[in-house]
Amino acid sequence: MTSVTDHAAGAFTGHAASTDAPSAARAAPTQSVAITGAERELRLDLFRGLALWLIFVDHLPPNIFTWLTFRNYGFSDATEIFIFISGYTAAFVYGRAMRSRGFVVASARIFKRVWQIYVAHVFLFTIFLAEISYVATQFENPLYSEEMGILDFLKQPDVTIVQALLLKFRPVNMDVLPLYIVLMLFLPLIIFLMQRKPDLTLGLSVLIYAVTWEFGLNLPAYPNGVWFFNPFAWQLLFVFGAWCALGGARRMAPLLSSRILLGLALAYLIAAFFVTLTWHLPQLGHIVPRVIEQWMYPINKTDLDVLRFVHFLAIAAVAVYFLPSGWPGLKSPWLRPMILCGQHSLEIFCIGVFLAFAGHFILAEVSSGGAGIHFIVSISGIVIMSAAAWVLSWYKRVAAKSGTDAKSADADADLAGGGS
Repeated sequence: MTSVTDHAAGAFTGHAASTDAPSAARAAPTQSVAITGAERELRLDLFRGLALWLIFVDHLPPNIFTWLTFRNYGFSDATEIFIFISGYTAAFVYGRAMRSRGFVVASARIFKRVWQIYVAHVFLFTIFLAEISYVATQFENPLYSEEMGILDFLKQPDVTIVQALLLKFRPVNMDVLPLYIVLMLFLPLIIFLMQRKPDLTLGLSVLIYAVTWEFGLNLPAYPNGVWFFNPFAWQLLFVFGAWCALGGARRMAPLLSSRILLGLALAYLIAAFFVTLTWHLPQLGHIVPRVIEQWMYPINKTDLDVLRFVHFLAIAAVAVYFLPSGWPGLKSPWLRPMILCGQHSLEIFCIGVFLAFAGHFILAEVSSGGAGIHFIVSISGIVIMSAAAWVLSWYKRVAAKSGTDAKSADADADLAGGGS
């Protein structure tokens, strides 16, 4: 399965630059891009590969290694990265298809991709349930079933299976694929409007987000409650990614290269760091004024709190400023495993969900291992994910040489990840 960036003709920032214009590159080193049809934008792969690793580690029981993930130092986490890149890559690929082949053909390709993601979700759901049920039965520990949220399945498997197929029932750690499926269903309309009135389309997305917060819109979950990732709220990040891919980021290029914006972004990240520090060290709670606490809390992940959204924007602005597309580190063998994971994000995400429970089981059963066993489990999971990505890349190269690799836009629009 190939990735959108195999054929990318634009940049993560959307700012195009000629390969024979070194003076222009020197003028804006953090924004310049030299992309051709044969060259991939490795930053997209790098960031979503990083997010895959972070999601896996975050899904393990708390340990020393989990303190390395940036969710402990700010308001947002890897989920925002995935949803943004999902919207960006999908809009880039299918937007090009809609321009060249028309609305009907592009929509058909998108719905085909939705079906592929849906099948992957059902397959993962089945394997995940089998893994949890086997462990709970073999070790006579029903707490695994309760902790992973599958007790309702064990009590009423017939009803629960139907609810799972309707995307209403989801075990722990399986919330993002349903969210991505729902967002992709509306992608044809999003691209159609975005190609004609991009700013108006983004404005409508903001309006839906505001109405969601005002009236508490969400989709029902089974057996009770609502979706953990509210699609009416998280669509804002998805649509913003599409807006950036279809010209918005190119228009923002002067702003993204501004030192003023960089300073504001860094100031926000520092402020968020000190706020989150009070969560882990309550004795520092006095550094946040009471009036600020009353205004900001709770920071809602389900409905994509504004503070989370702005925190992601700040991280993205800093990353774009300091990580140009031609950064030599992108060719480093040390970053190659992360990039490979990002290039096969759907498969690696599914593997990561499976490995996260396996790691959870090992850490629960080997409680005397301490920090050492936590480190081994975390590193082992990342190594397995990287090895799987290498095998997938190897197979893709072999298939391409034999002429069996159909480089379609459907395969290019690989899922940009998932996780909670």
